[in-house]
Amino acid sequence: MTSAPHPPFSLPTQDELKALVGRAALQYVEPDSIVGVGTGSTVNKFIDALAGVKERIRGAVSSSEASTARLRALGITVFDANDVDALAVYIDGADEIDPRGYMIKGGGAALTREKIVASMAARFVCIADASKQVEVLGRFPLPVEVIPMAARQITRRFAALGGQARLRLQGGQPLVTDNGQHLLDVHGLHIDAPLAFESEVNQWPGVVTVGVFAHQKATLCLLGTAQGVQTLRFD
Repeated sequence: MTSAPHPPFSLPTQDELKALVGRAALQYVEPDSIVGVGTGSTVNKFIDALAGVKERIRGAVSSSEASTARLRALGITVFDANDVDALAVYIDGADEIDPRGYMIKGGGAALTREKIVASMAARFVCIADASKQVEVLGRFPLPVEVIPMAARQITRRFAALGGQARLRLQGGQPLVTDNGQHLLDVHGLHIDAPLAFESEVNQWPGVVTVGVFAHQKATLCLLGTAQGVQTLRFD
């Protein structure tokens, strides 16, 4: 008698990894707290998981109109950031994360509000799949939110650093952020000193926010891998 062949082993999809880390982040949600919630496809998985324990929390502070709509649709109260003094935890994804917990964020166009909410939190829990790990930031185009009249000048300044800045479009027109501004996506950068880079670019006239999260870096990262969720902690 021969045994039936084992089914072929299949690796989890990126969507399954996002759901895995979204659920894992619930362990960092404190009872009766207000949770800082980010933006993006991975965070959407966290919001869906959070809805299952919504009776245990007071609500959330959201970093975008899209996340706010999703939270409210699931019956989770959303507080204005001005009505909350501090948050125990902020949970958000990343477009890139390096070995020190520095990140590039803003692929979902919410970087300014993400940085504001992150600055309110005692701890930043990044949720991401393994494809977001990099040794040096810059492979993912760096989002920079800008005042429209300064876009050309800021493009020239990035060119002097070896970067190529392109205006982000939506439907053939400049994308307008939740704050009414435009976004540049900067290609070709090699950001090996994220703290200094963030500080410098933030001083350029017309820059609202640069998508390097070094001053608001991750405290830890829940990384979705084929072997399960890995927890990376940063000093």
